This record gives sequence, structure tokens and C-alpha cells, in this order.
Amino acid sequence: MLYWAAVFFIVAIIAAVLGFGGIASASASIAQILFFIFLVLFVVSLIFGVVRRPR
Repeated sequence: MLYWAAVFFIVAIIAAVLGFGGIASASASIAQILFFIFLVLFVVSLIFGVVRRPR
């Protein structure tokens, strides 16, 4: 999922450089949403890893 966030971020940068404002903002918002979903899933997996770790 982090890969797709990076891909959409790169597409947003390229579109912004070329002057396509609508495509750039849409790609940037998709990249931002995917990044935050990745971040939440990462934190949840860390919490479950700590809770399930044998003592």
C-alpha cells in the first residue's frame, strides 16, 4: 500500500509540473489517503505484535 501511495505521489508531482491541476490534486489526495491507511495498519500491526509476543 505504501508503494501505491508513492506511485500516486509521483504522478501528482509530474502532473503538477506539466500544469494539470485537477489530476495533480486528485493524485495527491489519493496518495495522502493511502499513506494514512498504511500508517494506521502499521501501528495496529505493531500493537498486535507487542500484545501477542511470548513472555
